[in-house]
Amino acid sequence: MQTEGHDGENFQHYHSLTNNSVISKDQIKKRIFYHFFKKLFDELLSIIAIILLFPLFIIIAILIKIDDPKGPVFYSQIRIGKNGRLFKMYKFRSMVVNADRKLKKLLKYNEIDGSMFKMKYDPRVTKIGRIIRKYSIDELPQLLNVIKGDMSLVGPRPPLEREVENYTEYDKQRLLVIPGCTGLWQVSERNNVGFHEMVELDIEYIDNANMWIDIQILLKTIWIMIVPNSAY
Repeated sequence: MQTEGHDGENFQHYHSLTNNSVISKDQIKKRIFYHFFKKLFDELLSIIAIILLFPLFIIIAILIKIDDPKGPVFYSQIRIGKNGRLFKMYKFRSMVVNADRKLKKLLKYNEIDGSMFKMKYDPRVTKIGRIIRKYSIDELPQLLNVIKGDMSLVGPRPPLEREVENYTEYDKQRLLVIPGCTGLWQVSERNNVGFHEMVELDIEYIDNANMWIDIQILLKTIWIMIVPNSAY
């Protein structure tokens, strides 16, 4: 299946939604050259991006402190990486300080099926938070995770521990590779796509991944940051 990019050109993302694909672990291990160049590409591009975006980081940090002087600029959260490994993922803080403790009361308002939580008008999001989430700017500190080796630029979104607890064996295939800052889910309908559709997108990506697909997803991601899709 193909979707159209901003310029009308087709953007192929291997979205089949067959619900019966099983990833070959041996096939993943055999992609030695792909994984080598992907890691090199990820680290080099992340270092360049941090240098170029540093002035933006400073501006966002100031705005976050003005919006909520008592709260920290950055927010970290434990996520699940490749093969179930735990790591600390970084973001610009876009919610109130005690957002995690308030989640339980909001679960009944979840607007997406499956293990994820999404709420369009989440009361925990700050004023500046709504802006940086819309343009995915809150995700930029994850470039540090890429340099550390916790994440890749492109790959399945790293889930929370509570989400993985509800995973089926089929869903756990998302954990066979290093998670990414962006992926097919982010460059598609994003919040309009349910959990199960997201899993299918991730499995299709893992099964067909190569550098050309990664570059296409990154280019699409850059455009979406300029002209946002349904992110919130």
